[in-house]
Amino acid sequence: MPKNSKVVKRELDDEVIESVKDLLSNEDSSDDAFKKSELMVGDQEEKDADVEEGSDVEDERPAWNSKLQYILAQVGFSVGLGNVWRFPYLCQKNGGGAYLVPYLVLLLIIGIPLFFLELAVGQRIRRGSIGVWNYISPKLGGIGFASCVVCFFVALYYNVIIGWSLFYFSQSFQHPLPWDQCPLVKNTSHTFVEPECEKSSATTYYWYREALNISSSLSESGGLNWKMTVCLMAAWVMVCLAMIKGIQSSGKIMYFSSLFPYVVLLCFLVRGLLLNGSVDGIRHMFTPKLEIMLEPKVWREAATQVFFALGLGFGGVIAFSSYNKRDNNCHFDAVLVSFINFFTSVLATLVVFAVLGFKANIINEKCVIQNSEKILKLLKVGNLSQDIIPHHINFSSITAEDYNLVYDIIQKVKEEEFESLGLKSCLIEDELNKAVQGTGLAFIAFTEAMTHFPASPFWSVMFFLMLVNLGLGSMFGTIEGIITPIVDTFKVRKEILTVICCLVAFFIGLIFVQRSGNYFVTMFDDYSATLPLLIVVILENIAVTRIYGIDKFMEDLKDMLGFAPSQYYYYMWKYVSPLVLLCLLVASIVQMVLSPPGYNAWIEDM
Repeated sequence: MPKNSKVVKRELDDEVIESVKDLLSNEDSSDDAFKKSELMVGDQEEKDADVEEGSDVEDERPAWNSKLQYILAQVGFSVGLGNVWRFPYLCQKNGGGAYLVPYLVLLLIIGIPLFFLELAVGQRIRRGSIGVWNYISPKLGGIGFASCVVCFFVALYYNVIIGWSLFYFSQSFQHPLPWDQCPLVKNTSHTFVEPECEKSSATTYYWYREALNISSSLSESGGLNWKMTVCLMAAWVMVCLAMIKGIQSSGKIMYFSSLFPYVVLLCFLVRGLLLNGSVDGIRHMFTPKLEIMLEPKVWREAATQVFFALGLGFGGVIAFSSYNKRDNNCHFDAVLVSFINFFTSVLATLVVFAVLGFKANIINEKCVIQNSEKILKLLKVGNLSQDIIPHHINFSSITAEDYNLVYDIIQKVKEEEFESLGLKSCLIEDELNKAVQGTGLAFIAFTEAMTHFPASPFWSVMFFLMLVNLGLGSMFGTIEGIITPIVDTFKVRKEILTVICCLVAFFIGLIFVQRSGNYFVTMFDDYSATLPLLIVVILENIAVTRIYGIDKFMEDLKDMLGFAPSQYYYYMWKYVSPLVLLCLLVASIVQMVLSPPGYNAWIEDM
């Protein structure tokens, strides 16, 4: 190699070394700058990184197969047994059609805004209820744990109701239905009607004695009711199998469990409208009593119904929405599901009162016949004069209007001794005013009405299958509210956790299938969820608006939705909804203090 070439090579090597040094120094300075910027951003970037974690983590999280599947899941969770047996009762009790006004007002004030808030939070952070509130602040993780505990309490007794529905469903495949007539008791000399049944009614007797075999008090457990134990086990097996793969398994079932109740309700509505007296029931239902609407109790009960109808605070709403894509229009979902829930309640109310109107008409006809026979006997023995009876009255085919005309005449003529005659007024309104809710509506009043339907076993099968599906839809959301947060937080296998959760819940739930179990269901339904859920939702509202920041949350919504949500939600979340929730919490506490815990017991000898 020439001598001068070595000199050139050395110079080139020196330049390369200097260039490398420059690059290293630049890298060091850029590292310093990066560290400084990292310190300036602080925890917020860590949170954002924790939420987004790149596309790999996002791809790992399960997702809904379609938007329809997701909507059906939310509808199935929010539309439950309360829409069928709680809303019609409240509507009748609190002013008929006038009750819809406070319900709609409160749906707009607390229902839709808070439902939208839970959907948005779950979709933005893509975690269950524990992870969502931990993300906002580690000190708020307790809100998610509280939701899980309440979900577990509710699941314990809610699945018992599904078990009861399964029992009635299994007993509906026979004609006549087993609760159609009081059972006969035979002894050596003669046959007679079961005295316990004769004092009540066939459907009431069947519910309390044949189905529940109920004890006379809470303290008298009476041992396990094996029939209901088997039904409870079947209910938990169904829930476990549906939930074991998460939304991949439960999502497919939603197509049936969410849509089938609407098919049944529409069939019942058409059938009910063809029954004699159904119009009387619907007219009675929607006749507004405006004076009742001004009472504070009506607004409190409407707010409570709105709150529970949408499943706020349970964590199921957050869990379902966490499986959405981040750009999903959750505002549209919130409004759609809320109004589907409302119209389902109205549809169920129409069905219930069409059928109860038919039942009231039958009972009224029996009342007219029985009391007409009493009047004929009084005429024969001379206690009543034939002269006071209008000439057009024919007691062999008397109508309800004619009977009430005769009743009013006798009441005026025999004013002093009228009570001793033992006559009763037979008015459909009196029967319809007997407000029935909950198990009393589903397992007593409605079952009694169905015994008078043509092809009654078919309608009974359809009705109880509908109750099972309504219950399962809500149970899926409730269990999801337990499983998803725990899986997200502790990284356990969903299949194992689901099986353990269902097994533990079944064994604890045995307390509800004792002979005294119905009393425990009543107590849990009244006291296990109301106050905790109200407190949870109040804390959720505070966490988003005060700790996370309402302005930042509105910016997140704009980024997710692609448009800025209405300022209406800003003011609802920041001022109106928390105030209404606090008032509802205080009113609920006052109500509990004024009404000490209690339950209605079935006493065999009374």
